Amino acid sequence: EVQLVESGGGLVQPGGSLRLSCVGSGFSFTDFAMSWIRQAPGKGLEWVSTVNWIGGTTYYAESVKGRFTISRDNARNTLYLQMNSLEPEDTAVYYCAKESQSFRRNIYDYWAQGTQVTVSS
Repeated sequence: EVQLVESGGGLVQPGGSLRLSCVGSGFSFTDFAMSWIRQAPGKGLEWVSTVNWIGGTTYYAESVKGRFTISRDNARNTLYLQMNSLEPEDTAVYYCAKESQSFRRNIYDYWAQGTQVTVSS
């Protein structure tokens, strides 16, 4: 059974940092690209970032470029999202998702449960 389990969300002040983690199991983690997607209150899903299977190629939405860093540790089956210089507009539920192939296609076949990130003073 494929499982994605997130951790690391919480409340942070504007300008602060958080790191999200997502541990995958039940599939060959190394073989698939992984992504972060978020949903702000009252809004639709917004793609945030993707890392390809080997971790050398990354993609970012313009809204987070230069502030967020996606990475993966294939030995630990873990995906990360380091979020710096957080803004109130980053407040959302963040989901990690497994891509259907080894490279970015924005087609996700499994999702984690979501973790709340709230940026507020």
